[in-house]
Amino acid sequence: MRWILGLAVAVLAAGEAGAAGRVAIDLSPAGLRNTFRPEQALGAGIDGAWRGGADRLLTPRNVKAMRSADLRPLTYRLRTELGIAAWHWNPAGAWSDPARQQGYWTSSDRLGAPIRNSWGYDLPRRGDTMDQANNTGWSRLDDGDLDTFWKSNPYLDMSYAKAPARPQWFVLELGDAQSIDTAEIAWGQPYATRYRVQYWSGADEYDSAGRWITFPRGDIRDGRGGAIRLSLGASAQPTAFVRVIMDEGSNTAPAASTDARDNMGFAVREAGFGHLGPNGVFIDAVRHAASHDGQSVAHVSSTDPWHRASDRNLDLEQPGLDRVFASGLTNRLPVMVPVGIVYDTPENAAAEIRYLKRRGYPIARVEIGEEPDGQYVDAEDYGALYLQGVDAIRKADAHVPLGGPSLQSGLSDTWLDPDPDRSWNSRFVRYLKGRGRLADLQFFSFEHYPFDDICGDVYGKLAKADDLLSGLMARVAAEGVPTTIPWYISEYGFSAFSGRAESEMPGALLMANIVGQFLSEGGDGAYLFGYGPNYPANQHQPCAGYGNLMLFTADANGEADKGTATLQTARLLTRRWLQPTGPHRLYAAKVEDAPAVKAFPVVRPDGRLALLLINRDAAHAYDLTIDALTGPAEVWRYSADQYEWIDAGPESHPGRNLAPEHATLAGDTALHVLPGSLTVVVGRVKKHVTHNGGR
Repeated sequence: MRWILGLAVAVLAAGEAGAAGRVAIDLSPAGLRNTFRPEQALGAGIDGAWRGGADRLLTPRNVKAMRSADLRPLTYRLRTELGIAAWHWNPAGAWSDPARQQGYWTSSDRLGAPIRNSWGYDLPRRGDTMDQANNTGWSRLDDGDLDTFWKSNPYLDMSYAKAPARPQWFVLELGDAQSIDTAEIAWGQPYATRYRVQYWSGADEYDSAGRWITFPRGDIRDGRGGAIRLSLGASAQPTAFVRVIMDEGSNTAPAASTDARDNMGFAVREAGFGHLGPNGVFIDAVRHAASHDGQSVAHVSSTDPWHRASDRNLDLEQPGLDRVFASGLTNRLPVMVPVGIVYDTPENAAAEIRYLKRRGYPIARVEIGEEPDGQYVDAEDYGALYLQGVDAIRKADAHVPLGGPSLQSGLSDTWLDPDPDRSWNSRFVRYLKGRGRLADLQFFSFEHYPFDDICGDVYGKLAKADDLLSGLMARVAAEGVPTTIPWYISEYGFSAFSGRAESEMPGALLMANIVGQFLSEGGDGAYLFGYGPNYPANQHQPCAGYGNLMLFTADANGEADKGTATLQTARLLTRRWLQPTGPHRLYAAKVEDAPAVKAFPVVRPDGRLALLLINRDAAHAYDLTIDALTGPAEVWRYSADQYEWIDAGPESHPGRNLAPEHATLAGDTALHVLPGSLTVVVGRVKKHVTHNGGR
């Protein structure tokens, strides 16, 4: 690089030579990959948090900092759906049993004082040991307390679902494989009259050859309630997983019940599995404790959303809807909003949409539930709840787009399941088709965190990112998700776990790569996760170091402090590669002789060609010719020359932290692309260029 006296920008010269390559851009009609608008396609999301999280996030300083990334469309994430909790999106509302402040909750759709905060309410009939939010709760199946119980979701009954109820189940993990011949089950009301007790034959839970095998005397056709002991006959082999699958219930309710939902489904107070000792004493292989650390891990097919006023969890806080819409983060654009469904009710979902409409807030689309595939919910049961949500919301708004399911992963497979179709998403689509209601999926959404393992050769992982995303999209299309509806990445980042790669250059490169590739493959929009300031953390692997998904580090008060490489990347995309609004045409491109470099060319509304180049090779530079450009071009370049992350445990922070380098590229000069870098080139399209850089 050499500086031209009197100019504020540099002029790129050859620099240290890199391998030669050529960017071939297909600007013909056949090369057009997508047309998108940045004000709809490049967004970010805010989520629930621990107590006080909304106050820490939504300060004037933080809102100004977040908006400076120019990721304009907003999605609101629903953490209560990950925490096995019902969402009181409006603290005002009505209980189905108002005298005792319990039952099924519907928030009020009437306008009043603006809603600043809202909370999740833990479900006391919970059956899962673990959840995907705070993970501080526990299962009532093996908590050692006969006064508590798990109950399945009554909204899966035919009277609500308008389709035959599917079997419900619970699974207990026994730890080490062992021989089982006896079960002790304390049934609640309603109890199962027809059910099967089974063991898993696989070497582990993901063994594709594994099968659920009913114990020799485990097929119960005339079940009775209360506490029972079943002599099952010995399993043919030691097992680490036992399941009870319930086909038919008693349709009975506790004494004095007045709610029809109380007699729907199945209820279990406590369950144990083991064997009889020489003296006839039951030796239980299940650990019973009112603690997710102390009990054997339990999983259930569904959970009754019944709860009490006393179940409010201040650590499942969600920013109030009015507060979000008034914050400035919406940029006066329609918002993708969530409704609860897996741990909530259709009535509460519909009331939320009525409320938003009465406020006059613009809604881009409604996501029904969040990450049901990550909650061990059967796809078919989610489908039944999804359709109830659709039917309820349609009475409130006949036109707002409805969809989801915001998959935890587009590649989710079912767990402990011998069905040859192991894809969770495939079975969800199959269910909608079977009900003749695939048209009620009006958009498809999924989350994309491609790397659980964030140790080792991080740049080597970047080279695999293309195949992961393209393979995911091809699989989803093959499973029957219509390609005629919009597809959205509702959250994305390097990993669902925290580590330094997310705050280093690889995290920035992957952000740009995900956005460019998803749009080039026909996607409609992607929302960055990690919008608000945060602290460096190590969540998963000690070797991963400290970092986080964040645009800014936070100071001791939670205020935005230092920008990260992700912030500079967001600004490169929204301010340099793209114009703020209007249709952008994205074309096919290939970088010859430089396989580590990805190219995403757009023709902007101003008629200029803007090329995004991502060099995912940390060791090699390239000198690239760009045949489609003519004359001087503006260049912005971002690499380790501008940014470094100091890995210092919880005190990790940016060291060198400069804005991208701005320069001009003269004439037909080759562009020098640095190792591990992002480059944006903006210039005039060479006349008569039609495809592959030719004339």
